[in-house]
Amino acid sequence: MLFAAGLGTRMAPLTRRRPKPLVEVAGKPLIDHALDQAAGLGLAPILANTHYLAPMLEAHLAPRGVITLREAELLDTGGGLKNALPQLPGEAVFTLNTDAVWTGPSPLATLAAHWDSGRMDALLILVPRDRALGHAGAGDFALEGEGRLARGGGFVYGGAQIIARAAVEAVEGRVFSLNRVWDALAAKGRLCGVIHPGGWCDVGRPQSIALAEALLAEGGNG
Repeated sequence: MLFAAGLGTRMAPLTRRRPKPLVEVAGKPLIDHALDQAAGLGLAPILANTHYLAPMLEAHLAPRGVITLREAELLDTGGGLKNALPQLPGEAVFTLNTDAVWTGPSPLATLAAHWDSGRMDALLILVPRDRALGHAGAGDFALEGEGRLARGGGFVYGGAQIIARAAVEAVEGRVFSLNRVWDALAAKGRLCGVIHPGGWCDVGRPQSIALAEALLAEGGNG
């Protein structure tokens, strides 16, 4: 699932007439950079939630074979994923943010190579804080023994994960953040992480576009 329903307020004024996933970095919409990460991995179906200026995004994605699910109200990340689960097969699903760029191996491929349903219910891509371009906040997680995660520490969530559908379905309500799911899993020792070995840039603000383009040029990716 691609998360693409946000209002893009931090990206203003570039989002006054287009949704944030259609803002271009290195001549390509952000959501196409995200789709590149899934190329060749055999992931199907691919679904994107939409909300703000939804018709523009839906028209862009239709020729690419991406299913779109329009949210009449914003459901946040957890609620958006829960709403989409009936259209996504399998006991676990990949999710990917659409406001970042990556270099190096696909984060989705890295997740697939490290997924172990026997000891984890969510596996998150992590970026060391000192390599998290465009990210203004502190770290999100600490990486502990056997890849388990705890809150606080020197790693930033890199916008990609595999998560067990049952962990999302267990949360009551329609509107909620994935943070609620992660905190519950961390308390049970079932939240894990793996470090992305390539480059990463959070493209949440206009000034981050130049950082992302420089990263892509340096990495030869995108």
